[in-house]
Amino acid sequence: MKEKVILAYSGGLDTTVIIPWLKENYDYDVVCVCIDVGQGNELDGLEERARLSGAVKLYIEDVIDEFCDDYVVPCVQANAVYENKYLLGTSMARPVIAKRLVEIARAEGATAICHGATGKGNDQVRFELGIKALAPDLKIIAPWRIWDISSREEEIDYCHAHGIDLPFSMNNSYSRDRNLWHISHEGLELEDPAAAPDYDHLLVLGVSPEKAPDEGEIVTMTFEKGIPVSVNGKEMKVADIITTLNELGGKHGIGIIDIVENRVVGMKSRGVYETPGGTILLEAHQQLEELILDRSTITLKKEMGNKFADVVYEGKWFTPLREAIQAFIESTQQYVTGEVKFKLYKGNIIKQGTTSPYSLYNESIASFTTGDLYDHRDAEGFINLFGLSLKVRAMKMAEVEKNKK
Repeated sequence: MKEKVILAYSGGLDTTVIIPWLKENYDYDVVCVCIDVGQGNELDGLEERARLSGAVKLYIEDVIDEFCDDYVVPCVQANAVYENKYLLGTSMARPVIAKRLVEIARAEGATAICHGATGKGNDQVRFELGIKALAPDLKIIAPWRIWDISSREEEIDYCHAHGIDLPFSMNNSYSRDRNLWHISHEGLELEDPAAAPDYDHLLVLGVSPEKAPDEGEIVTMTFEKGIPVSVNGKEMKVADIITTLNELGGKHGIGIIDIVENRVVGMKSRGVYETPGGTILLEAHQQLEELILDRSTITLKKEMGNKFADVVYEGKWFTPLREAIQAFIESTQQYVTGEVKFKLYKGNIIKQGTTSPYSLYNESIASFTTGDLYDHRDAEGFINLFGLSLKVRAMKMAEVEKNKK
């Protein structure tokens, strides 16, 4: 009996070519696994395509709710954003995909897992670190680091030579990755940092701010312990909240970023990311936190959130460090409960009011009118102590200067 290999399968040209290549070079039975994290109609027709390409079996695994509940929510609670812009759309989907690939490899008795990530990108790191952490005994095969194929034309020729005549076009388009949280775009004019993006041709989830409606739209959200639970008064599971916010945000030109980021492998790359719902969700969560968390907690949480973003971006989800940071983040979310209202208008999210039963905002203290809990005269003693080190240093420096004369 032949050994089995699990192929992370999308149905695109790259993973289609890999099927006959694995059979030819390793004599494996190829089991294709497509992990559904919200790619939408990209999954249409995969069964026939996998069969015609020579796979012995195809799994289509719906992990959308697991992705949203166990991977997206912790990133939202952490306010995790990589390099101040990237909302980790591709990054946080990779560990749930790796986890499911390993589970199916165990069920099938496979000896290897194969992925179609290139040797220049981040995904090879994320997939392989996940697999190593969960199944260190499994062999990992990365064809793009091994084979001699170097172009789309050569891939199509390889398919034809192995009796696969699927309708792959030679169109020159963007390289995209899509899930429920976002869609990324790379390639074409984006490879030149000096070139402006062609948004009319590029955008998928929404419109540019210029083409958004001239009238804003009020949206209300509620959270319980840092987890979103409703939009405009309707309670929904997290996946449906993201879907709803994607529609609202896309309509109003929310969440389009153009970034030159630093990849794990050392190079810089430019991409345009559309994250309409995620951008709204993170902004709403932060609006609520600033009402509830104390200054010291917010300060440390920002540092931990940035570290959490780095850990996720680098593919280190299945590590003690990620678990430890997440435990801290979750402890800060105990009272992050309340309602956030905002207006969406031409790419902007504009506050319209925030309420929480755990709000630390006290009008009596904050008001210019003197309240019972704050005596203006107390500030003098506080400032004297708060600035004591500055005063002592200034006195010492004055003494030093005097002694020089």
